[in-house]
Amino acid sequence: MSNTPSRNDTLAQDFVAFAVQSKVLRFGEFKTKAGRLSPYFFNAGLFDDGAKLGRLAEFYARRLIDSGLQFDMLFGPAYKGIPLVTLTAAALAEHEGIDLPFSFNRKEAKDHGEGGLIIGAPIQGRVLIVDDVITAGTATRESVEIIRRAGGTPAGVLISVDRQERGSGERSAVQEAAHDLGLKVVSIICLDDLVHHLEANPAMSAQLAAVADYRARYGVQG
Repeated sequence: MSNTPSRNDTLAQDFVAFAVQSKVLRFGEFKTKAGRLSPYFFNAGLFDDGAKLGRLAEFYARRLIDSGLQFDMLFGPAYKGIPLVTLTAAALAEHEGIDLPFSFNRKEAKDHGEGGLIIGAPIQGRVLIVDDVITAGTATRESVEIIRRAGGTPAGVLISVDRQERGSGERSAVQEAAHDLGLKVVSIICLDDLVHHLEANPAMSAQLAAVADYRARYGVQG
């Protein structure tokens, strides 16, 4: 039930260029959580000033509108999901005219004041999860449990990047999460989009060769 954009997607290509220019998407040699040596690395935490964050929020909002997902509110899993869900809600209101509630969770329950694990609007109705990536799917699964315990219905997941590489089995981490949870996962970009960007830039032929080799070893389709 994953839904990755096509490699000719203009929005996706704009986002790849933005991520490279912002040095959030980098090339070299990076060790992944799975112990693989990846020729590229995406770190949403490096969108680190107001201008970058404002533009990032627009990409999230536009991809969400394009996805066709139906939802009543947004939820961001701690920690990276917190600024992302906040920015996405603001961008939906400002640029798309859609004003919706949002909430996020704490990692530890507050033992004073109102207490609890949830900050923001009460969880109810169809709840869309907003995060940066799905690596092992742990944060997504925890979010689904939180939403269901609160009486809401998980409506899908929106992330920045789908690496389209094998997780613990033959499926990708995104495919595993989508299959196990029965949710549609939407990404702004996927590995196919990165490859298309590299193919369109002859000066990046070395990076293209490295990414193509990595995909041949670890990649999945869709």
